[in-house]
Amino acid sequence: MEQNTALLVMDMQAKMLAMYPQFSKVFIGNVAKAIAHARDKKIPVIYVTVGFRTGTPEINMNNKGFSASKSMFANIDSNEWLQIHEDVEPQEGEVVTVKRRVSAFTGSDLEVVLRAKGIQHIVLTGIATSGVVLSTVREAADKDYKITVLADCCADGDEEVHRVLTTKVFPRQADVLGLEEWSKM
Repeated sequence: MEQNTALLVMDMQAKMLAMYPQFSKVFIGNVAKAIAHARDKKIPVIYVTVGFRTGTPEINMNNKGFSASKSMFANIDSNEWLQIHEDVEPQEGEVVTVKRRVSAFTGSDLEVVLRAKGIQHIVLTGIATSGVVLSTVREAADKDYKITVLADCCADGDEEVHRVLTTKVFPRQADVLGLEEWSKM
């Protein structure tokens, strides 16, 4: 594994996972195994969460996805919302960044952190495949990062969408691997 690699754990917030009860312990367990492998190999683990300030001043009504949830986000305790699921929570010293849009880069300081650490290769995990993973793959490719997507460490509310993205779309811009294959590298 290259020294300039980081594992991104994206949108693995407890409240968000609770919204998708179909995501089994297997998926969360896979992400936990990826994190353990990265830590064992001294690969930085960087957490990306989605969140908003009280009153959601970042949400524009033109944004179809977020504006539909504006009232929900406006009344949420942001500290509680940002809590990462206990099975994959960060260790002391691991970076947690908050984004304001779908991509891990948009509205966050992720790129600053990656540059400071000399990271050129990002390994992606998280929820949802058609949300944060897709948007981050696209933006990271435009920013010239080397990208690996761990297919069984990503999940989507629509299994067919997950399959199409991981087998047909992502391979155009990223290496798509299973956790076991990546763990042997």
